[in-house]
Amino acid sequence: MFKKMDNTAQGSMLLYLLVFMFLIIFIFPMLQEPMTDFGWAVFYPLIGFGGKYPVLTLFCAGIIVVTLSSLLTNFFTDWIKMGEMQEMSKAFQAEITKARKEGNTNRVNKLMKMQPEIMKKQTEASSGTMKPMIFLIIFIWPIFIWLKSFLASLPHYYFTVPWADNVSLFGHPLFNFGQTWLWIYIIVSFVIGQVLRQGFKYISWSDWWKNIKAKIRPAATR
Repeated sequence: MFKKMDNTAQGSMLLYLLVFMFLIIFIFPMLQEPMTDFGWAVFYPLIGFGGKYPVLTLFCAGIIVVTLSSLLTNFFTDWIKMGEMQEMSKAFQAEITKARKEGNTNRVNKLMKMQPEIMKKQTEASSGTMKPMIFLIIFIWPIFIWLKSFLASLPHYYFTVPWADNVSLFGHPLFNFGQTWLWIYIIVSFVIGQVLRQGFKYISWSDWWKNIKAKIRPAATR
């Protein structure tokens, strides 16, 4: 029974991953031009700043993306369940390590029989993190596509930092890997994303968030 349920959970994660890859490989390349036009119509008036402040545009784009991704991840992820599973996994590994060191074969065998159930619960707890990926790529991809088009259209490609003048947005600061604008976007997204995700994680423990989630997704509380 445990094996069947574990296979079901893994199959669900695989399905999400396949849909995610299908969107990236087949659908979005065909929609690149419409998504670029959509970006110019929606994002340029909001965060384009007339092309005068491209670094600020990158900051704002990063904030939009990480806020959206953090909200969706927090909505689909049961942080309490994931925390419980992490503690259970640590306790299980500690027990099985102790039993092996003591040479307690019976204890090791009993723990190994429990392993499929623990793996099943871990898979179920982590499967929620896969669901937002499909929604995220639908909302975030147009922003990323538009950013490339927006930056390429700028009359100036340089900005100034305290330690250097005329830093090119299209330069390669790290061993010719990734352009400068992409690194700015990644760093901003990472830093702000960590703060937002931790904040949303603490909020998700509150009764206020549980009530909101229960109203939106009644099935999640069953």
